[in-house]
Amino acid sequence: MKEKVNVTGVLETMVQTLYARAKETRKKNAKINDEIAVELVKKLDYDFSKADKDNAMTYGVIARTIVLDRMVEQYLEKHANTVVVNIACGLDTRCYRMEGKYLRWYNVDLPEAMKIRKQFLTETGPVYQITKSAMDDSYVDDIDYHGENVLVIIEGLTMYLYEKDIKKMFSIIEKSFQEVTVMVETMSPFVVKHVKEKSIEGSNAKFTWGVKNGKELQRIISEFSVQQEVSLVEGMKELMPIYHVIGKIPTVRNISNKIIVMEKHG
Repeated sequence: MKEKVNVTGVLETMVQTLYARAKETRKKNAKINDEIAVELVKKLDYDFSKADKDNAMTYGVIARTIVLDRMVEQYLEKHANTVVVNIACGLDTRCYRMEGKYLRWYNVDLPEAMKIRKQFLTETGPVYQITKSAMDDSYVDDIDYHGENVLVIIEGLTMYLYEKDIKKMFSIIEKSFQEVTVMVETMSPFVVKHVKEKSIEGSNAKFTWGVKNGKELQRIISEFSVQQEVSLVEGMKELMPIYHVIGKIPTVRNISNKIIVMEKHG
């Protein structure tokens, strides 16, 4: 029995990204493995035809999953007993792929997103759900935190926010945790201005914010220093070998989304 979900605007992106991961997993030479996404898509009563046609969105999601999975896994291998905070989690399933590598994992999202997540994913410790906005200071009260190392993941969110939201979100993180690393996905201002995602064109979700690089982000959130930035070109190379060539073109690298790693100054 399929279950209907009512999603519009930015909320719709969580269903689209889930579908992209399921579609890739079903391929013969899949570059990611997300069996939970495959199972969830079977249960959803939703018209995926737009997502099916939007190759740019699909490739972007898979490239991001490849890159972030690798970065998160490497980080957790180096830092035992890490508490992970996954902001704007939607129907993300990384907490299951990284099972056993972290101390506790908190998925944070708005009530309407969490309502859908809880419909399909019942979580028990060490994975927890927090039904709050990342701009609401009180979400950290729901985190069992005793000074452990914290990794915050912000994926597929910043491009729908404004600079004041970014500042607020990072300010809460900075005030709440002693040792914290943030892996944040950013979009280039050029893409924000000139590109629309076909799969959500009919919805109210619009790209609103972008940043050129980590240095520029550091100017906005000065309590953090940039440690690393990885272009999603790195993930595209695995999907389309031509990116080994075109990925060297500065313009291509510059307009690709990036995962920027920020650390709080001690």
